[in-house]
Amino acid sequence: MDSFGKTGGHAPAECLALNGLKRHTLIRIENMKDADIRNSFHKKVLRREHASKQTRVVDELGLMHGACRADVAVVNGRLIGYEIKSDSDSLRRLRTQIQAYNAIFDHVTIIVGEKHRPRIKHAVPKWWGIMFSTKAERGGIRFHVDRRSRTNPKVNMVSIARLLWRNEAVEILRTMGASASVLRSPRVKLYRHLARHLSANELKRVVRTYLKCRANWRYQSQPSPSDGSFQPIAMSSGLPG
Repeated sequence: MDSFGKTGGHAPAECLALNGLKRHTLIRIENMKDADIRNSFHKKVLRREHASKQTRVVDELGLMHGACRADVAVVNGRLIGYEIKSDSDSLRRLRTQIQAYNAIFDHVTIIVGEKHRPRIKHAVPKWWGIMFSTKAERGGIRFHVDRRSRTNPKVNMVSIARLLWRNEAVEILRTMGASASVLRSPRVKLYRHLARHLSANELKRVVRTYLKCRANWRYQSQPSPSDGSFQPIAMSSGLPG
């Protein structure tokens, strides 16, 4: 669907003459793509977050071990997720994505173009924020907040723990005094162990810290945040083996 609400193909030059303008005045009509919206969103909306030393902004953050990805994640004192649905995207995967976002993020905002604007309020939870992206005459992208996000009423602690790489989970458990048998457990059990023996606030804090300190998101050979000056969690004792 184009910007005039009519279905159909574009003219060969992808340009339309508008009523009331001189005949030689043309405006180029193009569907905004995910990458266009994302790049503009980083520059216009997330400038402060990028400038803050206490904040990490991550594109394509893997959720549920890669089963789903957050288009943009902001990690500071909270975990904030942004999902982008351009006019080139469908909403077919949105239900699955909502489940993943709901399990992890403290706040979520979905950014949509004109195509999904009429139905998006009924497609996402009421606590999600909604932002509209529109294309200006000169090709720039504007963002309008239609609804601000509210705090997620219920996150899942195991899902948050799963944001950690296995070696990170092992390091945290070793700091807590976990036994060797626990440290050799499959990663699913490691995450459950963390969720069981850390409070929600402790687990969220340590996960955010590791996400912010990762030096390389492709490979798991990154420097650890737990050096001599950093204690990721309060030492615990008496963990079952």
